Amino acid sequence: MRQALALAPGMFVARLRLGVVFEQLGRRQESMQAYAAAIAAAQSRGRWLDDATTAPGVRDAVKHAAQYVSATRHEFFDAVMEPLRERYGRSELHRVDQCLSIYLGGQPPPVPDPRQRPLFLYFPGIPSQTFYPRGRFPEQDRLEAAVDAIREELLAALAQAQQGVVPFLGTDSATAVAARLLDGAGTREPAWDAFFFHRHGARHDANGARCPRTSQVLDSMPLVRVRDHAPETLFSILRPGTHILPHRGVTNTRLVTHLPLIVPPDCALRVGGETHVWQEGRCVTFDDTFEHEAWNRSERDRAVLIVDSWNPDLSEAEQAAVADLVAAIGDFNNACEPPAEPER
Repeated sequence: MRQALALAPGMFVARLRLGVVFEQLGRRQESMQAYAAAIAAAQSRGRWLDDATTAPGVRDAVKHAAQYVSATRHEFFDAVMEPLRERYGRSELHRVDQCLSIYLGGQPPPVPDPRQRPLFLYFPGIPSQTFYPRGRFPEQDRLEAAVDAIREELLAALAQAQQGVVPFLGTDSATAVAARLLDGAGTREPAWDAFFFHRHGARHDANGARCPRTSQVLDSMPLVRVRDHAPETLFSILRPGTHILPHRGVTNTRLVTHLPLIVPPDCALRVGGETHVWQEGRCVTFDDTFEHEAWNRSERDRAVLIVDSWNPDLSEAEQAAVADLVAAIGDFNNACEPPAEPER
């Protein structure tokens, strides 16, 4: 059966049967992975979404698989949390436990502002606000003090035949994501480019070497660090006529800071319906789990340095616990992904 699945990973019924075999053998982790991969593969094809999309002969097996995966997920994440509770104390992490319960569907997110809807992880018990006061982030003084040097390195990077500059949404500008998220003015093609210093937690050493002053300042900042996820730091270049359409971010545990470097007229950021006009050299921090958008209606590039930061309303223990939890969620989800179909 494994050989067949290696040749055709999308055979979700076979993968379901493999899960049954592993469960009968008492191999709990492997059975959970097989069940989860079967469900993911089926649902990606519009199957097993409900009774109507599930063949009668496998309905009971599919429901059992879903319950099995849910129970195993709870056990897995509880095991991740237990050493953290022992290290920091249960009372210190009670909001993290509630955050995990919300993620696992044990309770609805108690979001106080209906404009706020994280795509991935909601952390309860902290204020909901669109823009954050400058005084909450004293370390941003270092960014603002270095703005001239950072801008100079940006301009040098842009002048070098676009070396290191890539589309923020991926190398294929015609992707469905780009089509859904970007709009242009008139016949002009929209473009949102990036020069990454960190991407999904991975450091881009070549870009950092080309911008040593910027890298030095970033290294001195208390960046969000989550294995395989964060930090994310970059020069964000919004080309003339480009509109980043309304969208939402993944979690309110981290915030987004912009250090504006080049701001032509007719450029702005809107978060939760509140419009902010960038001021060169002046940081602005916002919660991107509120619907937000940005536009450049000018004839020149708009450029900002983007830096992720922890939400200041999380304690250090909560930050550490969330970092471990998010990394574990990524591990779990990756383990449950069905292999890609082999190229033919």
